[in-house]
Amino acid sequence: MTFCFQFHFFLPPAMASADLRDELNCSICLGIYTDPVTLPCGHNFCQICIENVLGSQDGSGVYTCPVCREEYLERPALRKNTTLSNIAEHFHPAVLEGDGTGIFCTYCIHSPVPAAKTCLHCEAFLCDNHVRVHSKSAEHVLTEPTTSPRDKICSVHKEARKYYCSIDDVCICVSCSIIGEHRGHQVEPLSEASEKKKKKLRQVQKTLSLKRGQIRLAAQSLEKNWREEKNSIATLTEIFTALFKDMKNPLRAEAQRSTHEISKKEEQLSLTASSLIGRLETKAEELSTRVCYIEDVCNMVDPIAVLQEWESDSVDEIEDLKLEEELQEFHGTLRTVGVEAFVTLQARSFDLLPDIKPMKWFDIQVVSDLQLDVETAANNVVISKDLKTASWTGIDQCRKESQKRFQSCQVLSCRAFYSGKHYWSVDTSELGDWMVGVAYPSIGRKGAGSFIGYTNNKSWCLCRCDKGYTMMHGTEVQILYQLSCCRLGIYLEYEAGRLSFYELSGPIRHLHTYIAKFTEPLHPVFCVSKNANSPDMSYSWIRIQS
Repeated sequence: MTFCFQFHFFLPPAMASADLRDELNCSICLGIYTDPVTLPCGHNFCQICIENVLGSQDGSGVYTCPVCREEYLERPALRKNTTLSNIAEHFHPAVLEGDGTGIFCTYCIHSPVPAAKTCLHCEAFLCDNHVRVHSKSAEHVLTEPTTSPRDKICSVHKEARKYYCSIDDVCICVSCSIIGEHRGHQVEPLSEASEKKKKKLRQVQKTLSLKRGQIRLAAQSLEKNWREEKNSIATLTEIFTALFKDMKNPLRAEAQRSTHEISKKEEQLSLTASSLIGRLETKAEELSTRVCYIEDVCNMVDPIAVLQEWESDSVDEIEDLKLEEELQEFHGTLRTVGVEAFVTLQARSFDLLPDIKPMKWFDIQVVSDLQLDVETAANNVVISKDLKTASWTGIDQCRKESQKRFQSCQVLSCRAFYSGKHYWSVDTSELGDWMVGVAYPSIGRKGAGSFIGYTNNKSWCLCRCDKGYTMMHGTEVQILYQLSCCRLGIYLEYEAGRLSFYELSGPIRHLHTYIAKFTEPLHPVFCVSKNANSPDMSYSWIRIQS
């Protein structure tokens, strides 16, 4: 025991350091630990190394330790190993500001002297003086100073790693490619492999930079649109408040309730906007971190260090798609909140001030001159003298046949919309079946394909059938709740390709918005019928509000 103790006591400092350094190397990067952390199984790794490994396992359903392969159903917590960090700190090469290599000589212990070479065999850093007296035997391979000398030499053949195996993604020595496990594999010099990787990383960096720019523009656009929409809502609220400020109860209470509805909706959207902008900014920062990381890798001069750096060129496409869908949904909601405020204001003013003139704000044209076109009315549809009401009848009206006339229970309006923003409202019967919407003038006049919303792509409508409600444009979209009133508002943005339906109840309720690219003029269209399943054979009617 005494002999053994004395033997170790007289070990040269470089050899003692090398023995201890073996215990301080991360099993992933093979370098001395940097910010070491511990997994629950007890194995230690550099924090960035194990985070990269765990990140690559996201979505696989299980996380595993790279050493013992212990599995974790959830991403394991990383605990900092303070003791190991303090020990490893003493073995990290010190950095001297202004020095080209930034690495000190291992043997100059009294004063720091920059290293000129690294001995791969001794795993030691040598200044110019120690290089001159260092062993010149073949096993003592000298290279440019490097912080990871073990990475430079093959652990099997004890030769310098000068080649890269693209099949196994590992740096190897010449013996590995001739007689070792990489025999017959495609290999290339480290410098060429390093340049290829840098070229690939530059492409990834370019893609990430472009995506970062798009995300920042999306955040700016969202913030700008929301600010403009808030100003529009504030203006509408001011108009609404001014309109009813001199009224007495209950009209003033009704006005206050309506403005409260608008304010509540604005608060909800404000929270959503802030959340989305925050997520976009976080995403942009994450991409900036990856872009800077790639830049650092591409600036490395050591080819082995470049080839051992891990960088995934993948992005979380599912997360990005979800964020994009939420953005689109929010922009769609944003475009309707001002309109809903307008519809609320218009509906309330009609209820409370029926003699008020139609209002026009923010380029929205309130249609007050809408009339029914008798030339298109089917012979089982009665049209009122003021051309505002359509109702079903079982008595043939014996109108003259024409190419414009529908065969059954429908009628178009005289007016068509070619462009712009338009709003109109209708009253409907509580009984019977009816449909309200818009249609191209080219819609058929006979057969099943002529019914609005059914088997054609030329019409869009809200349908009441058997006391249920559906939105129809070739296919049906079920409305899961019953309408509580018989007054509807319809809003058309022709250029934007948006057609929205509202229930003018208290509060105003948005029913559905169609998104389409309109290619022909749009006529408001009305269909009235009877409910064959109703005991009283209820007839329906629709009236256009003036």
